[in-house]
Amino acid sequence: MYPLSIMARLPFASPPEWARPGLLFALAVLAGCSQTPQRPADSSSAYSRHSSPTARNWITLPQQADAQEVVLYALGLLDTGYRFGGKNPSAGLDCSGMVSYIVEQVSGRKLPYNAAGIAERTRPISSGAIQPGDLVFFNTLGRAYSHMGIYLGDGKFIHAPSSKGKVRVDRLDSRYFAERFEGARTLMPEG
Repeated sequence: MYPLSIMARLPFASPPEWARPGLLFALAVLAGCSQTPQRPADSSSAYSRHSSPTARNWITLPQQADAQEVVLYALGLLDTGYRFGGKNPSAGLDCSGMVSYIVEQVSGRKLPYNAAGIAERTRPISSGAIQPGDLVFFNTLGRAYSHMGIYLGDGKFIHAPSSKGKVRVDRLDSRYFAERFEGARTLMPEG
């Protein structure tokens, strides 16, 4: 049998009081990349709300060509390391930090630094209208808009997942993401 002092250091033992704040921080890091979102009034479809862009003051990119730039910039970040709360490639990126960073680099426009905030400030579109450069949202933590990425076309999107820890491309129709898809939003103005 181990002495009590060694038992306290084993991985299955309860952490000492001084380690608990660090443990809570580590759990928060593993939790995902967004704050608790606001559900749309019509929760049957995350993209079914329609308001006038002027009434909602959507964040939009100035030109259609900016959507292509968003895609190209995102592809340049492939294999960048994941970091919870990460907002730049040198320190690491989380999902919303990646999207915010790219949009700011391409257009100078600032987005919120969490997926729910970005969803709230961008115009919803139907899943059949998704174009390269649009944003896709997922419920990966049991709450809406807890993960996001940038649609690339051909059913693929790029994102910064905490699993495997690097920016990568996945398919919308993969079993995992298809079951968790919340909807799509665009940075393009209505027109």
